[in-house]
Amino acid sequence: MNTLSEELRTSLKILPSDPGVYQFLNAKGSIIYIGKAKNLKNRVQSYFFNSKDSFKKKLLVNSIASVKFVVVETESDALLLENNLIKSHQPKYNVLLKDGKTYPWIVIKKEPFPRVLTTRIKHNDGSVYFGPFPNVRHMTLLLNLIKELFYVRSCSLDLSREKIAQKKYAVCLDYHIHKCKGPCEALQSKTEYEEMIEKIKLLLQGKTRSLLKLLNKQMSDYANAQKFEKAEQIKKIILGLEKYRSKSIIVSELQHTDVLSIEESKNVFYFNYMVIKEGAIMNAYNHKITKKLHETPQDVIALCLELLKEKFNSSNQTVITNFKPDYAHPKYELKTPVKGDKKKLLTLSLHNLKHFISNDKKKAALRKTNTHQNRILETIRKEFKLNSTPIHMECFDNSNLQGTDAVSACVVFKHGKPSKKDYRHFNVQSVEGPDDFETMKEVVFRRYKRLISEKQSLPGLIIIDGGKGQLSAANDALNQLGLKNKIAIVGIAKRLEEIFFPGEIHPLYLDKRSESLKLIQFMRNEAHRFGIKHHRNKRSKSALHSDLINIKGIGPNSQTLLFKEFKTIEKIKTASYTELKEAIGDSKAKLIISYYSKD
Repeated sequence: MNTLSEELRTSLKILPSDPGVYQFLNAKGSIIYIGKAKNLKNRVQSYFFNSKDSFKKKLLVNSIASVKFVVVETESDALLLENNLIKSHQPKYNVLLKDGKTYPWIVIKKEPFPRVLTTRIKHNDGSVYFGPFPNVRHMTLLLNLIKELFYVRSCSLDLSREKIAQKKYAVCLDYHIHKCKGPCEALQSKTEYEEMIEKIKLLLQGKTRSLLKLLNKQMSDYANAQKFEKAEQIKKIILGLEKYRSKSIIVSELQHTDVLSIEESKNVFYFNYMVIKEGAIMNAYNHKITKKLHETPQDVIALCLELLKEKFNSSNQTVITNFKPDYAHPKYELKTPVKGDKKKLLTLSLHNLKHFISNDKKKAALRKTNTHQNRILETIRKEFKLNSTPIHMECFDNSNLQGTDAVSACVVFKHGKPSKKDYRHFNVQSVEGPDDFETMKEVVFRRYKRLISEKQSLPGLIIIDGGKGQLSAANDALNQLGLKNKIAIVGIAKRLEEIFFPGEIHPLYLDKRSESLKLIQFMRNEAHRFGIKHHRNKRSKSALHSDLINIKGIGPNSQTLLFKEFKTIEKIKTASYTELKEAIGDSKAKLIISYYSKD
């Protein structure tokens, strides 16, 4: 996260948690990877925070300059859109998805008495293809439905007129079990078969209302004839078909159309544009343009539509939009639907647009905040005469009580903001008694010795909570590590808020109202808070267990049981033998009673 650009860091923060498809772009704006996600925020962020990723994935992450995404309604829709976008853009890192693998289609073959089959490869042979289907179960459901309702042949015989006339074929088992009407023996006419195929095409195009009426009538007829098993089978097909119809709006009867939704915000127009081909979203694009004069959304549609169609090579004649112009477009049919599949597509487009607007405004707010922080850091650079802007700063503070339980805290700020995951506290190891100077020297030495050994980045500025003594001790630690003049270091004295520099007699006094001083005070106070919290925890733990540790025979498990039951050391001291016995047993209860009776 530390090496990411500000734009990329901002994009990761404001990703939605919806299902969708994400696109990684490089510095040139080229798409290098496309993926799908059930939760966009979790999936995309996982690329940047998982240290166990493969070398290939790390190469990908190092090439990412920006992230774009498209929100969809279901994971199935994300599967399909991902597949279409990968085939359209051929991203560099989608190696596993560029091996020819595709989602299946249902094909009605161009042949006498056409078969209805599944395929993963489309051929330019005049056959009619429907799909693709991201969910194979749904496709199988449709095929089973076709087999149940229609007499489609399953054999691969050449049923040309000449071959049938030669009478070399005989009907198979499908004919005898009423799955086929025997066109191989001319028992079914070509006209009747083609009429059946036209109905199947309507079904595969998603025009299922009339078909559902037929199914319901058939189910009722079976029930009236007391053929309940058959009726139950038809019921399952009806339920499955209805579930299929409501599952995804991506595969629908809207085979070829564009969607253009627009929203106005102050002096900016935001728009989302989607291209639908063969019932699937082939491209999705979000953008914004600045209002020049007094344009209306209708004006923007007129201005942008032709450019967008050219950009995405769309020849669709129908365009769904939320702002229909009050004039007839000379080339395209513009519609503003109020229900049905067209309305669902418009709703999806507006949903994407809502996220785009929200993210754009969040980015603007973060840019404003970052600009404010950058200005403060630049002021610190000038006032402290640093060689570079202190993007990474650290502050140290010591805490002890009459020389006991000495601890020290280090807080880390990056880009002028707390980086709490990098905070560290230290239990002082080599210093005895209340020696604040030696304590500071020890913890500064330990902190930067470790950063150097782990090859981590060093701060641009170190702030020591204290005057000349603490600053001198910290500076000695840096000298021992060979960091003299490589890291800027200053001390801040609490009383007059004086800023001390190594080797300089006179301190720097900053304006009490200055933003740079307020940031340094914030860091100092944060270090003090973090250190005091750790010191209190350590002191409380020591106070709670000091007496019990001295009782031979009362180990850690017994101590835990006692504090779970009595909460405080005072309640343990005043507890009766019976109470103690119930908590830790007879022998250990006697040890505690004996120990405290000496007081």
